Amino acid sequence: MADQGKGPVAASIEKKLTESLAPVSLTVIDESHHHAGHGHPGDKRHGNESHFRVEVVSAAFAGKSRVERHRMVNAALAQEIAEGVHALAIGARAPGEA
Repeated sequence: MADQGKGPVAASIEKKLTESLAPVSLTVIDESHHHAGHGHPGDKRHGNESHFRVEVVSAAFAGKSRVERHRMVNAALAQEIAEGVHALAIGARAPGEA
């Protein structure tokens, strides 16, 4: 799941989601380059890492609503969000869901 080429924020996101959700599958995509020059505070605190998309499949999501799943991801990444991650798109599924 970890990619050695990822920046420090993306690596932290992967680590925290892996530890908290024990995912079957996890993809963290840094989409910050699509938002360069927008002047978000996160651009300065995390260099150019401020916008992410995560796709996570975890048994921890079984029986949970979409809102509950997003809350679980946001809770795991509370520090990153507080420190300047400006945008986080979340795809959260339980195993076997399309």
